[in-house]
Amino acid sequence: MCRNIKTLFNFDPAATDEEVRAAALQFVRKLSGFNTPSRANKAAFDAAVEAVFLAGHRLLHDLETQAPPRDRDVEAAKARARNAERFGTKAPA
Repeated sequence: MCRNIKTLFNFDPAATDEEVRAAALQFVRKLSGFNTPSRANKAAFDAAVEAVFLAGHRLLHDLETQAPPRDRDVEAAKARARNAERFGTKAPA
């Protein structure tokens, strides 16, 4: 899976449309192999991004959980600690 696509479900505050659209763009880039499509492929690429965005948006709003919402700052700190351990760098406080 593309490492730039982050989990967006069950956060407080909820994921924004911009975050969902960014994840959709990364997903379509990964599938297509294009960072920026050619003019000939732009319409298909943009349509795919929109379709993935709509599916992701619908998914995030339809999912249910009993778990309490996660805190973005706490999750970011955990990710920094994992990266520090993985890559041998010191985690910032």
